Amino acid sequence: MQRRDFITLIGGAAVAWPVAARAQQADRVRLVGSLNILAEDDPESRLRIAAFKQGLQELGWTEGGNVRIEARWAGGDDGLVRKYAAELAALAPDVILTSGSVTVRPVQQATRTVPIVFVGVVDPVGSGYVDSLSRPGGNTTGFTLFEYSLSGKWLELLKEIAPNVTRTAVIRDPTRGSGIAQFAAIQTVAPSLGVELSTINALDVHDMERGIAAFARSANGGLIVTSGGTGFHRNVIIPLAAQLRLPSVYPYRYYAIEGGLVAYGPNTIEQYRRAAKYVDRILKGEKPADLPVQAPTRYELTINLKTAKALGLTVPPTLLARADEVIE
Repeated sequence: MQRRDFITLIGGAAVAWPVAARAQQADRVRLVGSLNILAEDDPESRLRIAAFKQGLQELGWTEGGNVRIEARWAGGDDGLVRKYAAELAALAPDVILTSGSVTVRPVQQATRTVPIVFVGVVDPVGSGYVDSLSRPGGNTTGFTLFEYSLSGKWLELLKEIAPNVTRTAVIRDPTRGSGIAQFAAIQTVAPSLGVELSTINALDVHDMERGIAAFARSANGGLIVTSGGTGFHRNVIIPLAAQLRLPSVYPYRYYAIEGGLVAYGPNTIEQYRRAAKYVDRILKGEKPADLPVQAPTRYELTINLKTAKALGLTVPPTLLARADEVIE
């Protein structure tokens, strides 16, 4: 072989090798881990994961084709959260999607290298999950739910739809910083509205039931259910509030869909569609540290008129006019 031919052969190979490597990388089935705080059979879970998969598909990722999703469902069990976080990290996926504040830290402890995209987190900077909203740093980024100040709006809505309420019990998980901070935000507006506050812990469902029943023995009471550690108890809270005739305000639309009186908060399903875009960008080579944490684009007010009628409440026309959705 002549020297010129050898050089041409080597030069052609130098070009072909990177192209072949890129093609092999593009053809590889990508692995996405998903750690969910709710149970797998929860109706809200089905909607969330369906929105995520649809979002991926719109961006060219087809489950069973060029992407595989390994999902775990904790059902509100912190022990399972830690177990599943370790399991998913051990699989060395290309990215892990986490749901809710309680899932982020265990996944971060399990891996400092696998990219993490979170949804449903209230205060990621204060919780230490990211360095800042604009420059998250590390291997984690995602989507926040709301600022704590929004929690005061729940009490304002309760007074607007049930003006006779002078006592309000706030259902929260006292072991979570978000539960404590949300209660503090509600406390700031309570004096101006003439409402006395108390708390009911959501740690144990039976204790929570007893707390709600005891609170309802006195007149003019209402409930506020905070975000974090409460969603998997809604099948107890919503019917009990109806039975005890307690006007109640909830943080997400799906509570009102399932019979809750009023819900005000971000669209939880939309967060999963938006998360699919971040997962797509990471799969294509971008780093979580360079993707800013995003806040909700809007908050939704949902009113269940059927529940209002059952409680003997007349919803003010001004409130109905502001509602994004009214359930007849």
